[in-house]
Amino acid sequence: MFVDAFVIIWAVSGAYVIRFGVEPDFFVSNEEPNYFWLSVALGISWWVMLAAWNSRQSRILGAGPDEYKRVAAASLWLFGLIAIFSYVFRFETARGYVGVALPVGLLGLLLGRWLLRQHLSLARQSGRSMSRLLLLGGPGAVAHLAASLRGAKHAGYVPVAAFTPGEHALGTVEEESQLPVLGNGTETRDIMEAIDACGADAVAVSAGVRLHPQTIRHLGWELAARNVGLIMAPALTDVAGPRIHTQQVAGLPLIHVTTPTLEGGQRVAKRLFDVVVSAILIILASPLMLALAALVRLDSKGPVLFRQNRVGIEGKPFQMLKFRSMVIDAEERLSELQSLNEGNGLLFKVKNDPRITRVGYILRKYSLDELPQLFNILSGSMSLVGPRPPLPREVESYEHDVRRRLLVKPGLTGLWQVSGRSNLSWQDSVRLDLYYVENWSLAGDLVIILRTIRAVFLGTGAY
Repeated sequence: MFVDAFVIIWAVSGAYVIRFGVEPDFFVSNEEPNYFWLSVALGISWWVMLAAWNSRQSRILGAGPDEYKRVAAASLWLFGLIAIFSYVFRFETARGYVGVALPVGLLGLLLGRWLLRQHLSLARQSGRSMSRLLLLGGPGAVAHLAASLRGAKHAGYVPVAAFTPGEHALGTVEEESQLPVLGNGTETRDIMEAIDACGADAVAVSAGVRLHPQTIRHLGWELAARNVGLIMAPALTDVAGPRIHTQQVAGLPLIHVTTPTLEGGQRVAKRLFDVVVSAILIILASPLMLALAALVRLDSKGPVLFRQNRVGIEGKPFQMLKFRSMVIDAEERLSELQSLNEGNGLLFKVKNDPRITRVGYILRKYSLDELPQLFNILSGSMSLVGPRPPLPREVESYEHDVRRRLLVKPGLTGLWQVSGRSNLSWQDSVRLDLYYVENWSLAGDLVIILRTIRAVFLGTGAY
């Protein structure tokens, strides 16, 4: 609330000074609106609109895009209403004033929320500012939900206990999640006693819970009376928010899950984005690529570019281009280093690979060896964002589910690139690639590209 107020005062005051100068006019003129008092009204209205759009609700703070969407929606609605009011009542508003206040204020609010989110994320990583959850459900569902929440501390939920309604075997600790089990009754009062025992702020009901719908309804009433949250956790994994839509039917909240398909206009838009951005990057990076090519040639014998067969969309092979970062007989020496493999599953990786050249180490550290892949993107065999391009021997060992990675073009970057790269396990790499395939969007691609810039400069997981 204080940060919002500070940003709004700063934006509105700045717009006033830029447009009208530093001397405030306290007096009302019949000829034109008094912008001093208009600025005061605008600032108060803006701050109230952010509250009206529930942009400060605790459940949306710290994770997900909903907070930013609400801040933007509240701001745009406010200025839209001002425009409508001005038009209907012929109230002339200085365009320069509005043209400064809106963009500066909106960007300032989003930046302020982002900074607060970083602070909150650090606090949650250390176990502070968390909501305590009591997990309801069978042992397997409870264990899966607990593991997922522990892996996403930035969301602000910490499982503190489990309650397994209808389970006959009752131990003091749930084996997989290591949470204390506080009961297995099927009555509302049993659950309420467990909430009192663990001091939970919210109750998460997992899939397959053995409770009658009427019992869950009564539980919701009791929790609302005590100001304790109720969270329903369906058996949906790795599904992004835009794919989920709820529909009320006969009092039941039905969840519809759509599957994105890269067809028609969406395919054209993604391809156009790839062509335009890759062409611009090639032009901008051409001096750097020429310098790197010279360094590779001077550093060791062999060609400047390394061409490797990879598998693209729908299993079609293509030649991926990279700056050569290893000695020319690197492929022949691969069998000698199999015992040193530090890779994840099917991937071969060695942190201190003796085949890497001196220049190659720097190229790999900052992903500069992948710049020639911009030509792969321009030619259409790759995309800017997508799953990691696999080797043919990897594809031969794929299980049925993993083959879904081949439904879209491989990418220069992707979720695997911004989430740890070689530090990821094979399972995590597959999960991230499948998540991208199932939930891709152009907006998501832009976010991944922005995160890639940070990952490249840090060099995390690159070797």
